[in-house]
Amino acid sequence: MAVTAYAKARERGSEALRRALLDTASRLLVKEGPQALTMRRVAAAAGCSTTVLYTTFGGKHGLADGLYREGFARFAKRLAAVPSDTDPLTRLIALGEAYRDNARENPTYYRVMFGGAMPGFVPSEEALVQAAATLQALIDQVQVCMDAGILVPGDPQVVAEVLWAATHGAVSLELAGFFPDEQTAHERFRTLTTGAGLMFVKGAGA
Repeated sequence: MAVTAYAKARERGSEALRRALLDTASRLLVKEGPQALTMRRVAAAAGCSTTVLYTTFGGKHGLADGLYREGFARFAKRLAAVPSDTDPLTRLIALGEAYRDNARENPTYYRVMFGGAMPGFVPSEEALVQAAATLQALIDQVQVCMDAGILVPGDPQVVAEVLWAATHGAVSLELAGFFPDEQTAHERFRTLTTGAGLMFVKGAGA
């Protein structure tokens, strides 16, 4: 008799169970569309009862919010793993690489976070705060680079948003399969993000 994802996760504890249920829901959502995000459908795919889902998430909106928050929790963990004892510009570049790495490691969550996989979904206040913290990490590092005289003085949020847009564009095209292989995708990513960054590097345009 096959052991379900639910049964395996339950043995590891409540947090593992929650993540297993979210993983199942995220895969269904990307594979079959938002119509698959029902408590009954997710429960069947996970091999558990709907009662387990309601107990864990409270309902469909709680499940959707859980998907959104889990995606940003994984992203935040990946950003936090970037070494802080490097020079400011190296760390800024590494944060961009971490964005790409996280998206490649968690493609279904990336689509939940940034790809509009759940039409009409409105994140909770707590979820929005959690999401904003990841952008703030980039804003803070841009400010560090400005303070170090590496980037031209200005509004760090504006610079961070431009860098994010370049990073997001390259990563989204990669996940959508527009590049023939991983090496090409990485090269395009570096070309685009470097070009965007050079706009703000002090003396680069001289």
